[in-house]
Amino acid sequence: MSDDRIKVLIVDDSAVVRQVVRQLLERDPGIEVIGAVSDPLFAMNRMAAQWPDVVILDIEMPRMDGLTFLKKIMAERPTPVVICSSLAEKGGTTAMSALEAGAVAIITKPTLGLKQFLQDSANDVVHAVRTAARANARQLVPKVAPVARPKLSADAVLASGLGSGANMVRTTDRFIAIGTSTGGTQALESVLSRLPAVSPGIVIVQHMPEKFTEMFAARLDSLCAIEVREARDGDRVMPGLALIAPGGKHMMVARSGAQYRVEVVDGPLVNRHRPSVDVLFRSCAKFAGRNALGVIMTGMGDDGARGLKEMHDVGSRTIAEDESTCVVFGMPKEAIKLGAVDDVLPLDRIPAAMLRDA
Repeated sequence: MSDDRIKVLIVDDSAVVRQVVRQLLERDPGIEVIGAVSDPLFAMNRMAAQWPDVVILDIEMPRMDGLTFLKKIMAERPTPVVICSSLAEKGGTTAMSALEAGAVAIITKPTLGLKQFLQDSANDVVHAVRTAARANARQLVPKVAPVARPKLSADAVLASGLGSGANMVRTTDRFIAIGTSTGGTQALESVLSRLPAVSPGIVIVQHMPEKFTEMFAARLDSLCAIEVREARDGDRVMPGLALIAPGGKHMMVARSGAQYRVEVVDGPLVNRHRPSVDVLFRSCAKFAGRNALGVIMTGMGDDGARGLKEMHDVGSRTIAEDESTCVVFGMPKEAIKLGAVDDVLPLDRIPAAMLRDA
């Protein structure tokens, strides 16, 4: 077997989870399960012999809980961790803390029908592992090429119609659109917490599961001078307010007279995501033009790159996060390759640039 397989360690006190996750991962020739253990203490012994590329980690376990173990991993040797937990079904507070502590993905386990759920979600689990293998603070070079799967573009939700954006009259009611994914929870906290209370309105797509965005927005709201909350359909984009797209819904911006409002809608996955950054950015290009500033930050894949190019082409100023501060230099890199970016900046310089250019 090739040595470049992604090495995965499963840590879960459920024997069913360990067995089923091992089986579905081992169907992928690019993944090797190096161990499946029942708690973090056994995991530490296993990791002493061979360190994994990715850890799949439950939260509620005996002897040591998963959150404590996650923090220990990040302190000693940062490693991509995928949380596989039923806590999201209960509101997800602890799982949200896991994202903040450095977990790169969440798989929500149901409390009933667990075995069937995992079997039905095999593609999602494999995709999470492959994504996580490229998502760490050291920006490791991808070791296994991603599986090519058909994916929809923003056309599935919103037709381009870019001519209207190019002709949009510049107004005083301008705003900022931000798109991010893996590593974005920390990046958004860093950016938004540096903004003064009197700031341009902000609309945000952060790839995040359902039930997490409301908690994430509430946490940011407690840390920031601006107001931050999960977007509701029809919300006005206003100065001093940041609206985060709800998990599981697309968010678009639409013009309402001289003002802008958000539309929160259902729709198919775009670039395998809902919400999709491309959908948000396309709506900004179509309905706001030069009245919007586009910002793309850390994230796996290319969601947002084409949408940012559309914004750039109709006169929007655009910013991409520099590789030096990205957890994963995927989305910004793809946007830069397309010629979609005016400025490439490290995270700590983005807030000032946003205030200057919006």
